[in-house]
Amino acid sequence: MLSEWFLAPAGCSEKASAVPMAGQDPTLSTSHPFYDVARHSILQLAGDDCFGRRVVTFSCCRMPPSHELNHQRLLEYLKYTLDQYVENDYTIVYFHYGLNSRNKPSLSWLQSAYKEFDRKYKKNLKALYVVHPTKFIRVLWNIFRPLISHKFGKKVTYVNCLSELGEHLKWDQLLIPPEVLRYDEKLQSRHQGRPPPAAKTPPPRPPLPTQQFGVSLQYLKDKNHGELIPPVLRSTATYLREKGLHTEGLFRRSASVSTVREIQRLYDQGKPVNFDDYGDVHVPAVILKTFLRELPQPLLTFEAYEQILGITGPRAPPEPAQEGPGAVAGVESSLRVSHCRQILRGLPEHNYAVLSYLMGFLHAVSRESIFNKMNSSNLACVFGLNLIWPSQGVSSLSALVPLNLFTELLIEYYEKVFGAQEAPGAAGAGEQGGPVARGRAADRHAAGLATSIPPPSPPTAARRHR
Repeated sequence: MLSEWFLAPAGCSEKASAVPMAGQDPTLSTSHPFYDVARHSILQLAGDDCFGRRVVTFSCCRMPPSHELNHQRLLEYLKYTLDQYVENDYTIVYFHYGLNSRNKPSLSWLQSAYKEFDRKYKKNLKALYVVHPTKFIRVLWNIFRPLISHKFGKKVTYVNCLSELGEHLKWDQLLIPPEVLRYDEKLQSRHQGRPPPAAKTPPPRPPLPTQQFGVSLQYLKDKNHGELIPPVLRSTATYLREKGLHTEGLFRRSASVSTVREIQRLYDQGKPVNFDDYGDVHVPAVILKTFLRELPQPLLTFEAYEQILGITGPRAPPEPAQEGPGAVAGVESSLRVSHCRQILRGLPEHNYAVLSYLMGFLHAVSRESIFNKMNSSNLACVFGLNLIWPSQGVSSLSALVPLNLFTELLIEYYEKVFGAQEAPGAAGAGEQGGPVARGRAADRHAAGLATSIPPPSPPTAARRHR
């Protein structure tokens, strides 16, 4: 799959691509198993595309000279990274600019890469965007086309300029190297004979009274008569609870972008939505993820981001030693659950109520993992970056582990994290119980969680399939 990408120089000077990338990911630890490769930021996570699929970018201009990079390690790192996404639909953006004779892998490496990237990696790759392709790479693609399946060939899209890429992906989430930006500007100037005019941004429009997407939780509460749980979240979760819990791969699949936009428009106009009309249980699943992703501020808030990144560190105080099998794992889980509860204490009570409702639903999904194959770990991989992201830019690949771990803990240990019996000062404390206690009370009262979230089940099927 990757061999076609490296076969042609991109028409840039060797000097430009020989300089290592500036601004290494500050969250990248030297203990990362592929630190020697990851430190170059050749491969990065770049949010989601218009279909809600995770986007991974590959930047040739960040590849150092061949003598400074072990290409076999690069291949292993590619597989290591994609292994986190191949179970879900995903998209790759390949920035071809910057590849030249000094950093281009050998032909034997290309052959090895082509053999190792088998159907496992190709199946759920839904789109491959080749940005700034050269004439030579187009010729090579035509030569290799007979050797590549027609189905895979339809996934490849050539993108001649970055403005075209914006039609398929969320422009503000893309981590585009400065070298690529400058090269694109040069191409645009060459084609137009003058610098491109600055784009005029239309004045922002006030949201509709019935708006559901892209507005704050407070706005939704005010426009829905004080209801804490947003209508989109309640309707999608209710429908999926009734008709989707046994659907294999729930939340992993994408849906038609035209269908998603049509449903968004109906919701924003205050019109009823009947998911039965669409005949696809994955449609409400995508709508739910889209709603979370388009909140102006993540459900877990910007303030909690740095705290969550520390979930894998030894921040909680040590507990007394335990005996017996699984004792160490038990202590570690207990400490992390306590850490989760401490972080959630800082959430606004409205955010806490919505989070509790959502996690209760996802916990119910994980309990049916024997049918839907979506245990708490799989769900965390899907929802982690839909619940929290940094205030500037997007989450890096190295941030995925703590973000997903935190989400997995919320789902797996839902009763312990959100259980009212553990709330600080919950018993008779009233408003003195802090935002957590007040959030739970408001959640149960306004969202009806006492009836909408089923009681916990014993750790049978869902946890055996982890």
